[in-house]
Amino acid sequence: MRIKPNYWTLQVVGWGGAFLVTIALAYSMGQLDPVRLTRSLLGLSLGLTLSHVMRLTVRRARLLDEPFMRQLTGFLLITVLFACLHSMIEASVIHFTGLRSPLEMNVDFAVLNISLAFNAFVVFFLWNTCYFLYHYVSKYRKQEMDTLKLSTTVKELELKSIKSYINPHFIFNALNSIRALVDEDPSRARQAVTALGNILRSSLQTEQQETVTLQKELGIVKDYLALQHIRFEDRLQVDYDIDPTTLNLPVPVMMLQMLVENAVKHGVSRRVNGGLIRIASKRTGDRFELVVQNTGHLKRNLRHSGFGWNSTANRLELLFGDAASFRIRETPDHMVEAMVVIPALQTGMPLKTESVVLRRGAA
Repeated sequence: MRIKPNYWTLQVVGWGGAFLVTIALAYSMGQLDPVRLTRSLLGLSLGLTLSHVMRLTVRRARLLDEPFMRQLTGFLLITVLFACLHSMIEASVIHFTGLRSPLEMNVDFAVLNISLAFNAFVVFFLWNTCYFLYHYVSKYRKQEMDTLKLSTTVKELELKSIKSYINPHFIFNALNSIRALVDEDPSRARQAVTALGNILRSSLQTEQQETVTLQKELGIVKDYLALQHIRFEDRLQVDYDIDPTTLNLPVPVMMLQMLVENAVKHGVSRRVNGGLIRIASKRTGDRFELVVQNTGHLKRNLRHSGFGWNSTANRLELLFGDAASFRIRETPDHMVEAMVVIPALQTGMPLKTESVVLRRGAA
């Protein structure tokens, strides 16, 4: 387990400072003698050791991940437990080594134990309070940073999509294709105009949602592919394998569209004979798989490049943490496959971005 250097710095400074204050007070009152000095060193050793073991216990029990009331209960139980452990060890050492002070000579062992336990409880209570407060402040600050990063990534993705759709070259090709259909196939031309309008309206909407249902995202993707089909004609083939139970599941907004756009750009458009784009979804228990495949080969320099792939990976990490995954590979049947696996959340459920903060941890 990796321990940050500042933790040990605080430990040494804190317990060392308490030791020096105790010695200074005893000296100022003329009570500094070998027994007092030995007792202070014993308290320093036990405090430093047991507080570290207490910290390890908190982390192993994942107490900081629990709801507030469970944290509070665990906080008090651990404080009492280690205070009793501290007093038992200290009282035993004092009793068997004769390190009793003059006021403790006639004190029963049990009474001495209780007295030491009370003092240890106060010290460990203060230690735990500082430790838990540090993590609350740290967690709050990291949540703010992750929320800001997520918001920036989503806005960047939306701006990139709008730029792609409003790009004059894209609009010119779309309108040129539609114009060619006006005389040849007016019905298809009307459908193309409707598809283009849907895409532009969707990309210009300023929704504050982080996710939309797969059904809604598929609607935009189908409009996009309908326009691309006018451009590529028979060179573009599309196959859907959508599990009906996944249609109402939420997906990051515009994520699927971005993956399909990459499949057209890096796959179909670069092949003389075009190719196939396959879009599939599947639900397995509490997992939701979304797959986009396209005919072609995966180039090494494209594996970790491109806005679409990078933004997808970043957004999944921020939204779901370790609960989501994203990979790109070339399948044995010469298809480039982009697979997203996310939790199968119910529509409207809040995304647990705090899980990302806890996973990264602190002191």
